[in-house]
Amino acid sequence: MTQAQASQSAATMDIAAVEAEAQRKIRARKQLVIGLRIAILVIVLGGWEVCARIGWIDPFFFSQPSLIVAQIYDWMVEGTSQGPLWTQVLVTLEETVLGFLIGSVAGVIAGIVLGRNKLLSDVFSLYIQIANSIPRVVLGSIFVIAFGLGMASKVALAVVMVFFVVFANAFQGVREADRYMIANAQILGASRRQVTMAVVIPSALSWILASLHVSFGFALVGAVVGEFLGSKQGIGLLISTAQGAFNASGVFAAMIVLAVVALAADWLLHALERRLLKWRPQAF
Repeated sequence: MTQAQASQSAATMDIAAVEAEAQRKIRARKQLVIGLRIAILVIVLGGWEVCARIGWIDPFFFSQPSLIVAQIYDWMVEGTSQGPLWTQVLVTLEETVLGFLIGSVAGVIAGIVLGRNKLLSDVFSLYIQIANSIPRVVLGSIFVIAFGLGMASKVALAVVMVFFVVFANAFQGVREADRYMIANAQILGASRRQVTMAVVIPSALSWILASLHVSFGFALVGAVVGEFLGSKQGIGLLISTAQGAFNASGVFAAMIVLAVVALAADWLLHALERRLLKWRPQAF
């Protein structure tokens, strides 16, 4: 083996050792994060349970973890006053997904169109600001009156909650697109449509996907608020019923069910983002 080959082999081994050490540190950090999350959860829930049992907080108003778990188990086995728990979850989830999809598509289209057209942006910006300033609870009441207690009013409120979040990010993402890349594409003879599809939209994709993580939560809030204002089924009605009966455990139990649904949806959105943005370097 020549000296050059020996040096190259040593350099390759050094790089492999550095990569292995980096991977080990990454795994150790992930384990640390998971451990700290579990520790915080145990401390909070354990402290809550202990404080409720020794009388430092009143379980009637603040409940306690053991009662909340018992309430969820009772709903899963015996059902709720509105029917099976899974039916309530599916109703709310259907309203949320429909509102999320409609609001996201409308927000992306409106953001791209107005972001690429200065005249339309100047004309409609005032109306969008006015519409965005209206309290969502007021809109929820209007939708319940207009569309009734069925699914339509909840979907409408979820659409409104999602639209403005996605629109703002899509609009800003289009405006932040690299002007030099756009100019180069135009010099090469690309049409306006080709520039939008090949340069602007990929550039704004990270902005749009970032808004989807937040907007699904807003869609869920919109559906639940709509159910709380008036509905026949859903988790929002479950919360309203528990509140009317002064059942703090029921309110917290419904909140946990909502949190599980939101976390599952966020995981799916993260998986979608990783698939669509494979080209982006991973952050360590």
